[in-house]
Amino acid sequence: MGHRGRALRPRAARGAAVVDFVLVVVVLVPLVLGVLQVSLVLLVRNTLTAAASDGARYAATVGRGPSDGLAARFAEDVSARVVSVDGAPTVVVTVRASVPALGLGGPGVDLEVAGHAVQEVQP
Repeated sequence: MGHRGRALRPRAARGAAVVDFVLVVVVLVPLVLGVLQVSLVLLVRNTLTAAASDGARYAATVGRGPSDGLAARFAEDVSARVVSVDGAPTVVVTVRASVPALGLGGPGVDLEVAGHAVQEVQP
């Protein structure tokens, strides 16, 4: 009589919530961590692309050369060169980096991005 309003569970159903929780967590945690990892790689790729594009635009201004688009203290695996695109001189800054594929450690995913800018000429 003291259990009024509560449904009694059969003895076999006790602990089923814990098992259900574990089964859901086993699926959801790797899924969430995978989404975070993909977002980290995309963030690094977009940051490198923006840096390469900014370096190319800076190096393409009048009075500057391709080496001016490189930051000396960060330019470990960065290169700049002038190429011809449809007859127009174009500065290309290429950045190579390795992003950890598993969190902040583990094997890396190699990224290579390039920024392009048409070189300005003195009028």
